[in-house]
Amino acid sequence: MTSIDVVVTGLGATTPLGGDVASTWDAMVAGRSGVSSLTQEWAEQLPVRIAAQLAVEPSEVLERVRLRRLDRSEAIALIAAKQAWADAGLEGAGLDQERLAVSIGSGIGGAITLLQQDDILEQSGPRRVSPHTVPMLMPNGPAAHVGLEFGAKAGVRAMASACATGAEALALGLDLIRLGRADVVVAGSTEAVVHPLPIAGFASMRAMSTRNDDPERASRPWDKNRDGFVLGEGAGAIILERADHAAARGARVIARFAGAGVTSDGYDIVQPDPECRGGIRAMQMAIRDAGLTGADIKHVNAHATSTPVGDMGEIRGIRAAIGDHPVITSTKSMTGHLLGAAGALESIATILAIRDGVVPPTINLDDPDDALDLDVAALKARQLDIPAAINNSFGFGGHNVAVVFTRP
Repeated sequence: MTSIDVVVTGLGATTPLGGDVASTWDAMVAGRSGVSSLTQEWAEQLPVRIAAQLAVEPSEVLERVRLRRLDRSEAIALIAAKQAWADAGLEGAGLDQERLAVSIGSGIGGAITLLQQDDILEQSGPRRVSPHTVPMLMPNGPAAHVGLEFGAKAGVRAMASACATGAEALALGLDLIRLGRADVVVAGSTEAVVHPLPIAGFASMRAMSTRNDDPERASRPWDKNRDGFVLGEGAGAIILERADHAAARGARVIARFAGAGVTSDGYDIVQPDPECRGGIRAMQMAIRDAGLTGADIKHVNAHATSTPVGDMGEIRGIRAAIGDHPVITSTKSMTGHLLGAAGALESIATILAIRDGVVPPTINLDDPDDALDLDVAALKARQLDIPAAINNSFGFGGHNVAVVFTRP
């Protein structure tokens, strides 16, 4: 365990539940769903016609002339990061930019730009392709734009580890500060791929819910009637800061980022290890890194996506790594699965659960799986004293990341 403490001083998000952290958190605690029917013409022939789309369009926040040069994933990363920056009181703080880093990832990147520009190429020829295409589709684009926004010069990192991306970006930010390479890191992740091709691809894998006639009840982690995840979009950003640096500038500290664990399954490109062995090691590693034991962890924001196999494997993993005492939840029941952005948003939810002493509910858990033998905050929020909590993120390719937060 390192002697350098890392704290959280700012949060930002734009999600299917709200255009900022406050509105998103209020909706989570209230148990509201952000899933709705896709009304776009292109969705009519798809087997899946539901998704968790942004509550606030980027065009309502950023100038249209700027949006023309940004992929949707880049735009919402910038929106979330600017919120977090303001929330941390960093505007006009006179930071040493050579001690400021960015760690923002995306599981898929600028896919919408790639697909749209390919359509233009096919229909109108190469001269009509936008000169901004490559900067808009490149996977480091979100991180790069955030770095440019704040003048970060201690490194701009772009993580890509599927659905574990957001949590791994946070873990990298933790390492950068502990290693003395930065004092402040803007960390998080973004995803915006509500588009026919990704939806068709996931649907062909039979990974997505087909509950088209009941969108708000489609995402149902741990329920016997779960039939796959619901695609979501959004971005989350967290300001990580060296504790003594935050103290020196009189910053408000929201939580302590106490530890992280990163492992890989070595099992399958898509299927999780049914015994969750990599997830168990990630949770154990994060808890050790935080200088805690499993008994200290009172709450788990689970990865639980509402898939038949993955949900229950994680339950076994939590029991093995932590015990049967934590109150667990899956906020994906409300937000859908934000893919690469999930880890950042769910880390924000974990931090706020500690701050407010409340576990947001897992909605739609009407008929729990017979093997669900842990305490879930089902259907409504649960008041709980939470000194320490863990967020799990597991991704295609066997990526496993667990992050631990504690009270300041």
